[in-house]
Amino acid sequence: MRMSATSCLCPFLVCLCFIQRCCGASHHVSAKVPSKNQTKVATGETEVHHRPKRGWIWNQFFVLEEHLGPEAQYVGKLHSNSDKGDGSVRYILSGDGAGTIFIIDEVTGDIHATKSLDRERKAHYVLHAQALDRNTEDALEPKSEFIIKVQDINDNPPKFPDGPFVATVPEMSELGTSVLQVTASDADDPTYGNSARIVYSILQGQPYFSVDPKTGIIRTALSDMDREAREHYTVVIQAKDMAGQVGGLSGSTTINITLTDVNDNPPMFPQKNYQLYVPESAQVGKPVGKIKANDEDLGANADIKYSIINSEGANMFSISSERDTREGVVSLKKPLNYERKKTYTLHIEGTNTHVDPRFSYLGSFKDTATLKITVGDVDEAPVFSVDHYIMDVYENSAGGTEVGAVTARDPDSRNSPVRYFLDSKEEGVRHFRIDESSGVVRTTQPLDREDASWHNITVMASEVDSPSLLSHVPVTVQVLDVNDNPPEIATDEEVIVCESSRPGQVIQTVAAVDKDDFANGQRFSFALPSALPVNPNFTLKDNEDNTASIIARRRRFNHLTQDLYELPIVVRDGGEPSLSGTSTVTLRVCPCQSHGRVRMCQGEAFLSSAGLSTGALIAILLCIVILLAIVVLFITLRRSKKEPLIISEEDIRENVVTYDDEGGGEEDTEAFDIIALRNPAAAEELKFRRDVRPEAGGDCGGGGLRRRSASPELDEGDVYEFIRQRLVEADMDTSGPPYDSLQTYAFEGQGSPTGSVSPLDTPATQSEQDYDYLDNWGPEFQKLAELYAEAASDATG
Repeated sequence: MRMSATSCLCPFLVCLCFIQRCCGASHHVSAKVPSKNQTKVATGETEVHHRPKRGWIWNQFFVLEEHLGPEAQYVGKLHSNSDKGDGSVRYILSGDGAGTIFIIDEVTGDIHATKSLDRERKAHYVLHAQALDRNTEDALEPKSEFIIKVQDINDNPPKFPDGPFVATVPEMSELGTSVLQVTASDADDPTYGNSARIVYSILQGQPYFSVDPKTGIIRTALSDMDREAREHYTVVIQAKDMAGQVGGLSGSTTINITLTDVNDNPPMFPQKNYQLYVPESAQVGKPVGKIKANDEDLGANADIKYSIINSEGANMFSISSERDTREGVVSLKKPLNYERKKTYTLHIEGTNTHVDPRFSYLGSFKDTATLKITVGDVDEAPVFSVDHYIMDVYENSAGGTEVGAVTARDPDSRNSPVRYFLDSKEEGVRHFRIDESSGVVRTTQPLDREDASWHNITVMASEVDSPSLLSHVPVTVQVLDVNDNPPEIATDEEVIVCESSRPGQVIQTVAAVDKDDFANGQRFSFALPSALPVNPNFTLKDNEDNTASIIARRRRFNHLTQDLYELPIVVRDGGEPSLSGTSTVTLRVCPCQSHGRVRMCQGEAFLSSAGLSTGALIAILLCIVILLAIVVLFITLRRSKKEPLIISEEDIRENVVTYDDEGGGEEDTEAFDIIALRNPAAAEELKFRRDVRPEAGGDCGGGGLRRRSASPELDEGDVYEFIRQRLVEADMDTSGPPYDSLQTYAFEGQGSPTGSVSPLDTPATQSEQDYDYLDNWGPEFQKLAELYAEAASDATG
């Protein structure tokens, strides 16, 4: 089968498909020279190889895009070797667009395109061709594949997919500075012809910018373009295909180019001379005016730093830059005084803070201006000669004593008279007054340094013509000291004297105090009053260091004999004139331990102050204990309902029995041993520890107390001494435990004509006392009455 196409010139391509035809009859080949398809065998005969027929020889078909003719566009022709031209061969077509876009004549094999094709949508089509026997529908040729390519034409203009564009370039840039590169795209086939070959050109924006025709890079065409002259530019770039030839398609885009600012303009003051009025009452540190230099640049390039370059203005004024408005704010550094100086001249300089060295050739980026400040006269309050007055006056000075004087004047040119007065709101004003004309401060009453050594007052001044204008000044008055207070002993506490003090022993060191103030330090001397007789108990030694020592003059003080002593001491200061004072020191005698530790001093002091002796105190305590024991006993008996504790007369003893587990109880028989009282000489032999249970002896049988008669040879003084020694031992013994027993040492003396009334010496074994009166004491003593009644009935029975 062969494929043929019309042979015509461009734009149509003719694809030929040639067919090799068979000659049918046998070929006559030379025997000597075998052909390429012959093989010489050993017998000398030539073997002929028959090459198979080639039914399809394919090339590509081409069809022009965008065909707009009224008839279908001819593509090509299919032909099979089996086709004899008698119509017995039927051609069929399958694949992309077969039957819709491409149709084939079944008899002739001609292929036509029925629709206009667009290469940009689909560039080629793959189809399959086959030749069939029309009668038997058998395939005469195997199915073969071929391609129909759509031939491109220039039907798409160039486009800028990312446009329009925005670009910036610094002002004053050099010639040829790159701004932006634009790129256009063409949908046509770049491999075929010039349909996609693009050339760039500038339609708008000359002579400021240019574009590279091949790359599309936009560059500056002028140097030193000034943003302040023109900031925005619009550039139109055209892209044309067909290499820019006539008939090519084109597209364009817009680029908005902005010149960015550089610091190429110095600051400039609109005028060279300015004037400003400032009243003399303007506050220091506050703004008094503003000045501004203009800069055509933008942002940081327009920042200006202001400064005062002449000393006259810099000493009195300062200037700072305000960031938002770029103004120079003039402030006052020192107070203005119209009377001293009425005008000031300030030379102000404005300088760019960010200078670009590339443009230094344009000149210095600064400018200067002159500001003349006129000081305005204002009625001012009086001005004191100093800011703070310090005065002094001696204490005890009479009222009206001059302390000092203040001075104020009217700073204005008219020099109005000034009136003085004190601020009545302050507490110290009651001690002083001021002369309203002269400003002399005087006291209103005597001052005491010991009450207040410093006084603070405020003096106010006003002009007579303008009393509303006030000025204030603080005045501090120091009260100077005079020696008007006598010294005295520093402590009021009692001095403790141990009973065991020795002659020459230091009892206490005392010091003195004085309310007065001594510039060179206090100096005190101590002595005993010369008008009094010599103290036999104590003496005084001046240590010459503002202290004195109290020294004992005798041995063995006894607090029972005398527990309080008073020692007057004369103290003299070293002031002018010298003053002295007498202070009385109280000394208390107390028992002390071996190391001088005081014990029971306060209790003794209490008893002495109450006027009670030791014996009286023991008697009172004995009565209280007996009453408490009786009450506790009867309450216990009433609640427990137990058998009577005393069964027989033998159990009635002449002592108080305390039933308490905390004490020695009945076993503590030492409390009732009267032998020591009867025979004091044997007291030392019978001493034993109270915290050890005593052994039962023949003298204390049955737990009772053997009664003895008083010895006529008993020495009354020894008994007293024995009792005193026992009391001292009990006081100093800190290791012995307490007992719930009462040790009673009673001695009635001897020589009484009536004899002893103690039941201890009574030989009778029975009580002859009548206890019927207990029935009349009430229900509290009912149980006691019953016990004695039972004992009496047993005795009579």
